[in-house]
Amino acid sequence: MKHRLRIAAVAFPLLALVAASPPARPLTPSEIVAQAPDSAWAAFPARDLLVIDLDSGSRVVIALAPAFAPVHVENIRALARSGWFDGITINRVQDNYVTQWGDATEKKALPAGIVVSPPAEYARPLAGLGFRAMGYRDAYAAETGHAGGWPVAREGALAWLPHCYGMVGVGRNLAPDTGTGAELYAVIGHGPRHLDRNIATVGRVLAGIEALTALPRGTEALGFYKEGAPRSAILRARIAADMPASERPAFEVMRSDAPQFAAWVKARANRKDDFFIRPAGALDICNALPPVRAVKG
Repeated sequence: MKHRLRIAAVAFPLLALVAASPPARPLTPSEIVAQAPDSAWAAFPARDLLVIDLDSGSRVVIALAPAFAPVHVENIRALARSGWFDGITINRVQDNYVTQWGDATEKKALPAGIVVSPPAEYARPLAGLGFRAMGYRDAYAAETGHAGGWPVAREGALAWLPHCYGMVGVGRNLAPDTGTGAELYAVIGHGPRHLDRNIATVGRVLAGIEALTALPRGTEALGFYKEGAPRSAILRARIAADMPASERPAFEVMRSDAPQFAAWVKARANRKDDFFIRPAGALDICNALPPVRAVKG
């Protein structure tokens, strides 16, 4: 009996010490990104980076998405390589909507080789994308998730890039095949998801979105600038692969198949930072654009 009493006397203080140890604090989304190893990141190919220099001195870098709009992307590459974008202007800045650029005269001849009436690349087959669902409800699609470093929405066997902040689309007229890629826009406000599957979405702004959002708003209908009003111009646009290696920008995106990415999505949906009282338990695709980082060449 005496031996049993000694054991109990030792056991109780140990239990008290264990109970006093606070649980480990969960990592925040930004901490998950900062601690992700190099193996969790994939480079954007230089041939898929459109580099736009504005007359303000700002630079905008857009990642193109040939897996979703191959004909439009090839047109954009040809337009950049021919110098067609050089000298065109930003013609529309609509608050909480888009910044749009193109040839204001609508008379500038397109270079040879451009597909003038491209197919309406508004969605593509889901098969072969490596789609990973987030598992949270969405108002505009049956399901949303990620594939190849891109945000993706899907309905049945079709998938598309959603209209989220910073995404880039192709301006067009009423006919679906009237957007060549010569007129582009970037979303600068709350994601206009009603445009999904109505316009070809061809990429995402990786850098310089602040330069596009800070421009003066247009005063005419839909945010267009009044004729004769001053407007920003594009000095030049190039494909990064055509730039000297020492000058070309380089970016990486977190791989959607990396375990760190799954942890990041979960943390975004279930914020347990000191500030948050009630985790949402849900996540909108436009709040889950895959993390991107600039890298030195």
